[in-house]
Amino acid sequence: MLSAERADVSLIYSGALVCLTVAVLFGHRIFSAVTPTVLSLLCGFGAAAGTVVTAYSEHYALTLFAYCVLFGGANGVGYGFALQICAQAMPKRSGFAMGTVTAFYALGATIAPYFLNLGLEHGGLTTALSGAAIVYLCAGLIAGVLFLRAGARYANATKAQAGVSSLSFSAQGILWFGYGSGALAGLMVIGHASAIVQSVGGATTLAIAGTTGIAFANMLGGLSAGALSDRIRIEYLLIGLPLVSACALFVGGAVDFAAPIVVVLIFVGFTYGAIIAVYPVVVLKLAGTAASARIYGRVFTSWGTAGLIGPWLAGSMYDRTSDYTNAILAAAIVSLLSVVAAVVLGRLSIVLPDKRESANP
Repeated sequence: MLSAERADVSLIYSGALVCLTVAVLFGHRIFSAVTPTVLSLLCGFGAAAGTVVTAYSEHYALTLFAYCVLFGGANGVGYGFALQICAQAMPKRSGFAMGTVTAFYALGATIAPYFLNLGLEHGGLTTALSGAAIVYLCAGLIAGVLFLRAGARYANATKAQAGVSSLSFSAQGILWFGYGSGALAGLMVIGHASAIVQSVGGATTLAIAGTTGIAFANMLGGLSAGALSDRIRIEYLLIGLPLVSACALFVGGAVDFAAPIVVVLIFVGFTYGAIIAVYPVVVLKLAGTAASARIYGRVFTSWGTAGLIGPWLAGSMYDRTSDYTNAILAAAIVSLLSVVAAVVLGRLSIVLPDKRESANP
């Protein structure tokens, strides 16, 4: 439709990822500029508009603007806002609330392909994307109505609070590195999950089942990490999750049978979902409500970086060897870097105290 090279078309997805990341980085500046209801409507309408234009556009530049700026930007603002306002709504269970948002963000990606495929089969690309646009618009409307009925208001930081960060830049840098390396390890293999299973002789049906299992494990990981972050010391999760991922990946690099590889990938999907859910909670609890949106926006840029590098890096390694073993082992090593970052956080004494300890004078 666009008369463009495959590499140029791939840039559309990468551009959307960049715009999503930028929207999370700067979105906190507009969270309190309008009511939650209006912001929900704007996000739903922006995502729908970008998708509809993409569905019918035959011009590369227009498609790039619509899908990257409109859809990607609305996606990032909506996701970042949902994380922050749910934490404000449930301050005593902020981990569970933020983990739930992250988990259902993953659930959307899990179920979307089935509906998009129906649209592709019964009307082509325009039908599939137009149907998605209707979903985005309805989601914005439903969220807006719920915010209105709840009388929700976003509690923005005061000017005095906005200029003060309770977390040093070195700590933010370590959080950035830990989040990014943990996400990179997961994305390197999750982005090639189906191909990895097939490369060791797995049937197409097993590859599809494995991909579905990964997506479900991703959602379950987000819910579990969110709930656990309210109950146990959070540094246990920061260290344990990437450590489990690394162990699973080392096993995956040592076997060449499809069934064990699927199990490994499901473990990685679970830990990846948990890691991306626990880091916004860590930022909230370390930086405080006033600074969390701004600081998490900075930390979240590591996820955008990992999203750009991870799948490409794994694919490049496969192109050189016609095998995914090196990519899987590299992902395991990267996951260990996330463990190191979490340990360094502990050594700097900026991890959260145990609730029983904090209750004592």
